[in-house]
Amino acid sequence: MNRLIIRTFVARMLLAASLLAWSSPYAQTTPAAPESAKGDPTRGKALYQACESCHSIDDNDIGPKHRGVVGRRAGSVPDYNYSAALKASGLSWDEANLDRWLSNPSALVPGTKMFFKIDDAQKRADLIAYLKEQK
Repeated sequence: MNRLIIRTFVARMLLAASLLAWSSPYAQTTPAAPESAKGDPTRGKALYQACESCHSIDDNDIGPKHRGVVGRRAGSVPDYNYSAALKASGLSWDEANLDRWLSNPSALVPGTKMFFKIDDAQKRADLIAYLKEQK
């Protein structure tokens, strides 16, 4: 049983990595600075497919559900088993913290479960714009 869980998890991570590395007409050759990156929720919705390896908008999975994440206190979704580090972080998921989180979760909150990061500032901005619409 544990091998099946591990294989499923690895397959999800490989899919997520390939979707976020995917080259599209929206891709930038040079990442924008977070302050200047204006997000497009339509592009963010397409990019969110990679997040679905672990997350869902409405259901807890490997990661917590994302509906209402923008403005929510970190580690506060009922019925999800967060890391002690994230629960104790004191963060609220505003746009700036989400950008910092997506660029390197373990640097922002050492000890977190999430290790997947997105280097491209425009992709982060697009994802955040999409998440803002998921109220």
